[in-house]
Amino acid sequence: MILPHTGRALADAAPVPYWLDRPERPDPLPPLTGAHTADLLVIGGGYGGLWAALLAKQADPDADVLLVDAGTCGWAASGRNGGFCSASLTHGLANGVARFPGEVAELERLGRENLAAIAATVDAYGIDCDFERTGELAVAVRPYQLDGLAEDAELARGFGHDVRLLGRDEVRAEVDSPTYLGGMWDRDRVAMLDPAKLAWGLRRACLDLGVRIHEHTRVTGLRGDAAALAASTAGGVEQAPGVVRARRVVLTTNAFPPLLRRLRAWVVPVYDYALMTEPLTDAQRDAIGWRNRQGLADTGNQFHYYRITRDGRILFGGYDAVYHHGNRVAPELEQRPATFTALAEHFFTTFPQLADVRFSHRWGGVIDTCTRFCPFFGTAYDGRLAYAAGYTGLGVGATRFGARVMLDLLAGTDTPLTRLALVRGKPLPFPPEPVRAAGIHLTRWSLARADARDGRRNPWLRTLDRLGLGFDS
Repeated sequence: MILPHTGRALADAAPVPYWLDRPERPDPLPPLTGAHTADLLVIGGGYGGLWAALLAKQADPDADVLLVDAGTCGWAASGRNGGFCSASLTHGLANGVARFPGEVAELERLGRENLAAIAATVDAYGIDCDFERTGELAVAVRPYQLDGLAEDAELARGFGHDVRLLGRDEVRAEVDSPTYLGGMWDRDRVAMLDPAKLAWGLRRACLDLGVRIHEHTRVTGLRGDAAALAASTAGGVEQAPGVVRARRVVLTTNAFPPLLRRLRAWVVPVYDYALMTEPLTDAQRDAIGWRNRQGLADTGNQFHYYRITRDGRILFGGYDAVYHHGNRVAPELEQRPATFTALAEHFFTTFPQLADVRFSHRWGGVIDTCTRFCPFFGTAYDGRLAYAAGYTGLGVGATRFGARVMLDLLAGTDTPLTRLALVRGKPLPFPPEPVRAAGIHLTRWSLARADARDGRRNPWLRTLDRLGLGFDS
């Protein structure tokens, strides 16, 4: 049943990402035209590409680094996410233990170092992105989920993490929702930040170091010869086509149609959606608490993630993970009224004391997911191109690590990063259409059914478990 105030709450929500709909957004840089050369060409101006360009210039200030993006830096997933910057490189500790048991301790160490390096970069370059080491609070909203939280806490403590199990009264003292039965506060592995401001800050840092950036520049093809790779760019009504010849290329297009055909087997684009409220009043803030500003997530298969912003808004997203046949990606898919209505209903169920709150923004974005839920890496064109993809919604932090891996791969040397099984292996491929879409939709239905049946997994999900496949919202 739709609550009577849900429609009113959504009525004036702008159909654009809140993070990108602000005056701080920088003016776009000119598109690339004509012929250019570079030592390193970075294709994609999200976090992965920006980190790669920044790290490359830090390592070699004399290197000629050129970055291009089909839109503007941070306009896609990097400017639309919830702003959870996790130390995990494996989409959670349990997933890392299951897939990389022999090196998960090393991956956890690298992840902690990576998060510390992000914090140091934010400080060193004066990036005002509201970076806060508040941690993440996972909450149980069904009795069966309490056992899972206890298991997660025991596993985390075994790797030295600072986690605290909370009972019903304790978790509601942190954030007051009548739906909460317990929680686990992971206090050292997650920071909260403003995702668009991080992207814009990295962009500015790159420009200050001498990286050349061209926005609204879509690469349409790659070809190689003995000396370089040539990237062709599309022209427009008032834009001539261009070409860049580069000794090395970093490819970070993630969920968008790949320039390498091989990536189509490993990545599917999945749409995720979010709402942002208007700023809460003091009375509304008092009604829910949330003084420690943790990121929150409930623990169902179809989970919600939510957080509070610097100016007291609540972002509430997740639940639906929508795949469109044929890996379709299109601007009109960023709006899905049925999902926004469902999210609003879930928000008011979580916080009935906020029944008079209205939403200011509603939006969607596309996530690059793979069957192991965490990034994979590789090279092409005889080692002259490196790529990373498959972050599955946990790329705010892991993309910096991915950039380091790509630069190591391009150097062609044996390093501790390139020796990792995480880096050397690949996820199992998705089947071709129409089996791909049918399998994804069956999995989504099965996950929802498991949530409704106290977590009991049906034969289809158990089969995927045995095969090492998976699909999660």
